[in-house]
Amino acid sequence: MKKPCILVIDDERRYRDLVELNLTRRGYRVVTASSGLGGLNSLERDGPDLVVLDLLLPDIDGYEVCRRIREFSTVPIIMLTARAEESQKVQGLRLGADDYVTKPFGADELLARIEAVLRRIDRREPLPVLSVFRTGDLVVDFARRQVWLDGTLIDLTAGEYKLLHTLALHPGQVLVQEELLRRVWGPEYEDDADLLYSAIRRLRRKLGDDPNNPRYIQTRRGIGYTLANATRTDEPEHDEEDGQTEEPDDTESEDNGGPDQATEPE
Repeated sequence: MKKPCILVIDDERRYRDLVELNLTRRGYRVVTASSGLGGLNSLERDGPDLVVLDLLLPDIDGYEVCRRIREFSTVPIIMLTARAEESQKVQGLRLGADDYVTKPFGADELLARIEAVLRRIDRREPLPVLSVFRTGDLVVDFARRQVWLDGTLIDLTAGEYKLLHTLALHPGQVLVQEELLRRVWGPEYEDDADLLYSAIRRLRRKLGDDPNNPRYIQTRRGIGYTLANATRTDEPEHDEEDGQTEEPDDTESEDNGGPDQATEPE
């Protein structure tokens, strides 16, 4: 039986070498990365069965890497940290890590934890790891957090990206207004219909979507919103350089990724 592939993301070479040496001796295939963005690229390219992720990295920290991975993948993650504060471990686990190991660690301890996590994963229902959403000329690259339209990179605010990302994670599903507000802005905004209306307007405008005949973001009156003709794949398309629902009109408003004021569309 083929041994799993392990991705090790750590900027300290001695730890990368230690883990790689001990895992390859036991038959595992190991790929390594020395930065967070490099690790995300390796995750896409190599499709590992488990990620060993250091908390302190030179570009983006392990928390952010973990959060980005969880946007498109269920691959198990074991986090490494030089500090043993409970708050650090809790934060990582809440972001989606499966286990924690404190540096310095013994090779046998890490191996035992890897094997334990893999045993748990084997008992789960397998889930696809999909990193790209496509519909027509629209591409949402979850790993790189980029949106492309007809081959052109689209500049979205944090709030606009998160809204589109949330819709893309549920292909073929209509998401109700309250659920979108809760997922994108938090439970305290689930009754703020104007916030969602204005965000949908802006997003449609940037995607060139006609609000009267939308190609991408479609309204289900009285229910919510969905993305049309949804397909998801594990193949990235672009190279990295990193309640009641009313139909929105095309009125302009500003967005900083958070709540704003809007009047209810006609």
